[in-house]
Amino acid sequence: MSERKELYRKAWHHEPLTKNEGLWLYENAPLNELIFLANEIRKSFRPVNTVGWIIDRNVNITNVCISRCRFCNFHCVPASTAAYITTMEEYRQKIKELFAAGGNQVLLQGGLHPQLGVEYYAELFSNLKDEFPTMKLHALGPPEIFHLSRMAKKSYREVLEILVKAGLDSLPGAGAEILSNRVRKIVSPGKCNADEWLDVMRTAHQMMLPTSATMMFGHVETPEERIEHLVRIREVQAEKPAGSPGFITFVPWPFQDENTRLKEQSGVSNHITPSDYIRLIAISRIMLTNIPNIQASWLTVGKQTAQICLHAGANDFGSIMIEENVVSSAGANYNMNREQIQQAIREAGFEPQYRNQRYEPDTPLN
Repeated sequence: MSERKELYRKAWHHEPLTKNEGLWLYENAPLNELIFLANEIRKSFRPVNTVGWIIDRNVNITNVCISRCRFCNFHCVPASTAAYITTMEEYRQKIKELFAAGGNQVLLQGGLHPQLGVEYYAELFSNLKDEFPTMKLHALGPPEIFHLSRMAKKSYREVLEILVKAGLDSLPGAGAEILSNRVRKIVSPGKCNADEWLDVMRTAHQMMLPTSATMMFGHVETPEERIEHLVRIREVQAEKPAGSPGFITFVPWPFQDENTRLKEQSGVSNHITPSDYIRLIAISRIMLTNIPNIQASWLTVGKQTAQICLHAGANDFGSIMIEENVVSSAGANYNMNREQIQQAIREAGFEPQYRNQRYEPDTPLN
């Protein structure tokens, strides 16, 4: 009991817990105590009784990908008859629909396409910004930046500078999975490794580019590797220059296993329960002493579990996510519109606060 109390004291005062201390709490502390502690820490980051949400749209640039991730049902090989690259006219229609729904942020992601280089993305971003100058581009992610860097034989900074000049506003934390090279060799062997993922983010932070961090858990990783993931993100955040937004938020979600090769070929299933997810949210808030926001993934765990997370360290409910394809193709089938997401926040005892990608208060376009 005295050991637990000492760890609670450190966490209460925002003293970073070591990996071993965090693992001990994660595996041994009663869930109700973790929830209480994480909620109190949440209040210190966000003393107001509001929970953030946003309207944005996911658009997949292409479904062609050579990374061979064993949890993804969405990708296909270049020669597939199902392969596509989104056209400018399709972007135009999707963005107009987003604006009509009240949002102005587009999450642009796609696979590691072997023929699409940095010049393609720069031209795409520039064309989109020319036509929709108020739109915010939250686009690509460390695996894509690493891939483009290798294709162009340019540094991460050079690639990011080209993309920022073309209109990139922020860099998603996509492709983090678990930041353990052992795990990544199993679930995403064709992507950058954990160290490379973090190095891309270090570069983005040095350039003052807002980023997010994510975790996909509940597959082949150990509890220790989950905690190590949190520690590594916290360490990179501690390195960012003064004034850089760095990791604005952390978003964990459980592995969606339906029809994935990881399940079909290796028998790896998602066994994450609502209590498991809430515990991960709570320990994330406790461990991540320098990241201001924690987002609950209602898309993958459902409304009720996500609502409880708002009392366990999370302060953001994410997006209504117009057009999400990747986790949905693996079994994430929850849906909410703008009225429902706000009502869910109110039901949990909070006031919904529309925000922008920097997690600043904002208003929908309509």
